[in-house]
Amino acid sequence: MAPKSDSVEGIVLNFVNEQNRPLNSQNAADSLQKFNLKKSSVQKALDALADSGRISFKEYGKQKIYLARQDQFDIPNSEELSRMKEENAKLQQQLQEQKRAISEVEGEIKTLQSNLTLEQIRAKEAKLKMEVEEMEDKLTNLRGGVTLVKFEDRKVVEEMYSDRINQWRRRKRIFKDLWDAITENLPKDLKEFKEELAIEYDEDVGVSFQSLCDLMQHRKKRARCQ
Repeated sequence: MAPKSDSVEGIVLNFVNEQNRPLNSQNAADSLQKFNLKKSSVQKALDALADSGRISFKEYGKQKIYLARQDQFDIPNSEELSRMKEENAKLQQQLQEQKRAISEVEGEIKTLQSNLTLEQIRAKEAKLKMEVEEMEDKLTNLRGGVTLVKFEDRKVVEEMYSDRINQWRRRKRIFKDLWDAITENLPKDLKEFKEELAIEYDEDVGVSFQSLCDLMQHRKKRARCQ
């Protein structure tokens, strides 16, 4: 008499037949935890099913391996196997096509999600219009000859700039005099000596002292022309 499908033996028998692969009691117990079956109950059911001939088993030392009885399954012939292989190949191809289609759809979704919504577009448009209006007002003021910086303020900045340039020039001259005196009879390579002392010239940090001096001279020429 076959065990009831909802009994422990029935659950274990259905599992072994569905798996149709070698199993030990631990494999079965781990997979049947969803039925709240203890390992001892699963082991007892496996032994009972094996003793009644409903499943096969072999002993390897102290371990028992259980397997579904193969005579209950229909074994396909060579033609059926060929047909099944062809169907499997077709299904695999369909699966790949579906995966590609899903990937394309996901790509389109990401593209759409990255686009701005209508509300965002309108908000950005309003912001850009405001910025354009501000720049146009500023341009109008510049064309009308409006003084954006007071003469007094500009003079203070120019004097400060001139003072910093003069200090820079004086310090460059002091350094050159000291450097020439130190390295006059120095047998070492001057480039290596400079690197050893971690000395950097203006050019080493991308600064052109002459261009800054020219900027000040250019400003003075413009002031005379005005």
